[in-house]
Amino acid sequence: MSELLAISSGDPSGIGPEIIGKCWDGRHAADLPGFFAIGDPAAFALVWNGPTRLIDTPAQAAEVFECALPIMPVVDSVPAMPGHPDLDGARCALQALEMGVGLARAGQAQGIVTGPVSKIQLQKVGFNFPGQTEYIAESCGVARQNVAMLLAGPSLRVVPITVHIRIADVPAALSIDLIVNRARATAKGMARNFGITRPRIAIAGLNPHAGEQGAMGSEEADIIAPAIDILRAEGFDVAGPLPADTMFHAAARARYDVALCQYHDQALIPIKALHFDDAVNMTLGLPIVRTSPDHGTAFDIAGKGLANPSSMIAAIRMAGAAWQHRQNYEGP
Repeated sequence: MSELLAISSGDPSGIGPEIIGKCWDGRHAADLPGFFAIGDPAAFALVWNGPTRLIDTPAQAAEVFECALPIMPVVDSVPAMPGHPDLDGARCALQALEMGVGLARAGQAQGIVTGPVSKIQLQKVGFNFPGQTEYIAESCGVARQNVAMLLAGPSLRVVPITVHIRIADVPAALSIDLIVNRARATAKGMARNFGITRPRIAIAGLNPHAGEQGAMGSEEADIIAPAIDILRAEGFDVAGPLPADTMFHAAARARYDVALCQYHDQALIPIKALHFDDAVNMTLGLPIVRTSPDHGTAFDIAGKGLANPSSMIAAIRMAGAAWQHRQNYEGP
């Protein structure tokens, strides 16, 4: 296959261009699949001294990847200043994202790895989505409730059932249907992207001690357990509701392939404690491969040569592996 992975470079004032360049430098040591960047070539030149080659089409990327980082330029981009985000940079990030998703959907790229963006800056230029995940889902014609945000590291995979909402709003946001839909998307995503055809799914409770038989809350009995019953009846291998405080030590992690958590921090605290530098964000439930590094724009260190590319390396590697698994996937 001549198609490579597309990487949208994210906000050009952040660390995206630097870590992408560092990934190209380390492509052989990390055994990375081929990729090309989409973004502002000038942003790369400001933070990275490696060779680049401008390309007009994705097909040209494979021809130059071994000797230079292929970059598909964003049209009419305005040079960005590292560490100083502005609206032009947000427009560049959005256009790169749009281009990358379009190329992946058209089969001209194996998938898309999305660089870090500033949600605040994107909203200022009319981006009306909570994040890149929701934008990509809508672009692919997939309902938000049918996708799942997976955070994955070498020893743990987690999916938050509710994501960017206030903790006070979580109980009302939870429903049997939401949990079931997230679990279905997770199971299918594990099969399509990881080759795990019958994943072992652990589902956390919401309350301390998973509600302690109703003494600390009723959500486990009223919402989570009924959802688990439905999933088991459909043939899924599901355990829960489990107390979240005992789910993430080494012996517990060995008993499941992926953990579904009820809210954002319940999922992200353990994954970041264990794999702060090499965790990957993957969107499950999409017709295309999408991953991203599990960190932000880091404007405070942009342009200083300090950015750690480990998470981007892991995101590229995982996207390439997911694409390979999808070639062998025979399910719906």
